[in-house]
Amino acid sequence: MLRRTGSIAGARYAFTDRYGGASTAPYAELNLGDHVGDDPAAVDDNRRRLAAAMDLDPARLVLMRQVHGRAVAVVDGPQDPAAPLPEADALVTTGRDLGLVVLVADCVPVLLAARRSDAVAVAHAGRRGVEAGVVPATVAAMQELGARPDRIVAVIGPAVCGRCYEVPRELADQVTAVVPAAAATSATGTPALDLRAAVVAQLLAAGVETIEADPRCTAESPDLFSHRRDGVTGRFAGVVVT
Repeated sequence: MLRRTGSIAGARYAFTDRYGGASTAPYAELNLGDHVGDDPAAVDDNRRRLAAAMDLDPARLVLMRQVHGRAVAVVDGPQDPAAPLPEADALVTTGRDLGLVVLVADCVPVLLAARRSDAVAVAHAGRRGVEAGVVPATVAAMQELGARPDRIVAVIGPAVCGRCYEVPRELADQVTAVVPAAAATSATGTPALDLRAAVVAQLLAAGVETIEADPRCTAESPDLFSHRRDGVTGRFAGVVVT
């Protein structure tokens, strides 16, 4: 379930894998996304299992409706279960005992926490989010809550690698015009994008100096969900707990 765990700037974090859940194929097993066609009861069960693994009350998991943009939602407590999720691609808080969640299946999950500050964040950086600048926007939101960029620690989770993320030449040129570090070549020699490298470049440009990156490629690892590889599939999570 928790494939990788650790601590950054005093906050706990984890990335899940696809095992230890209640979902059946093609979402087997620990699908945490409620927007992909899975049984809602199974997703609810999986989220309860994630909360238990993180030593949290399930009500203190905070999620968002990810839309591939750059909006950042600032949260200060548990979400109202009767209210819609915030439409955003990043969450930031200085609250306590909250688990911020980002869901992915090829896009880049980014977890951030700041030394000498209570500010923590998660960001969902897909191709459109990288182009729109969701990661720099997240760092800026943390600054507004008192965090200094040079004290922010970032952990980048598993994502599709440049060898596997083939795109049309026009799309590659469009993204690399904004973030040159995204330029890549696929395993077959065609234009591609390296979103993880793009996120690293954006973090460095925003003043973040301490960056860890999980090298696993979602499309290459059977332990992780990958939309590019499988089409209909689940979502795994990056979680940071304050």
